[in-house]
Amino acid sequence: MLEIKNITFEADGSRKILDDISLTIPDGKLICLTGPNGGGKTTLAKVMAGVLTQTSGQIILNGQDISSLDPTERAKAGVAFAFQQPVRFKGISIRKLLSLAAGRALSDEELKAALENVGMVAEQYMERQVDTHLSGGEIKRIEIASVLLRDAKVAIFDEPEAGIDLWSFNNLIRVFEEIRDSRKCSLVIISHQERILSIADEIITIQNGKLGLSGTRDSIFPRLICKNDCTDRGICRMEAAQ
Repeated sequence: MLEIKNITFEADGSRKILDDISLTIPDGKLICLTGPNGGGKTTLAKVMAGVLTQTSGQIILNGQDISSLDPTERAKAGVAFAFQQPVRFKGISIRKLLSLAAGRALSDEELKAALENVGMVAEQYMERQVDTHLSGGEIKRIEIASVLLRDAKVAIFDEPEAGIDLWSFNNLIRVFEEIRDSRKCSLVIISHQERILSIADEIITIQNGKLGLSGTRDSIFPRLICKNDCTDRGICRMEAAQ
């Protein structure tokens, strides 16, 4: 269980991006964070992962205060994070990166399964470098695969649908559903995508740095309004009804 206690984050020493946010991520649940762009969702995810340091408040993982741990230490403790814009690693192969994520050398069959989970043909990618020759969608799928291979207690995904094709997105939904149903770890997904919201156990909205609506999918989903600016990939921008 991940507990967020009275988290505040200020930019430039004064501008509040997060304002006294408290919430609990239960074990084995799929939680979706949604709300208007610029509301603080990504900032909260980065604070949870240790990429940003909160101005005040605590983060507790299974009773351990991890508030002062850096991203590497939090990853070792069991918090995995997938960036909206993944990092590229010159000179390292996809095979090596995924093996590092798993903490052991992966067999060809394991690599094949990991890459196919995110819609990639393993034979075409195993030995390729994680560099600028990969497209944005390819690097995004590889990062998602690396997060899924970690023995994480909590896995955080920042808009995992961004930059990937429909086939990969459908595979990703299936993978998220399998993790949700197995209850092996908690998932926190930042998304505006209706299909991702529809498989959540709980939906939490964040607006202007504060918590908004919060509750089960069935209680919150009907109270969200489509703002009719969907893209051709079907990503729906949604915000809490007033």
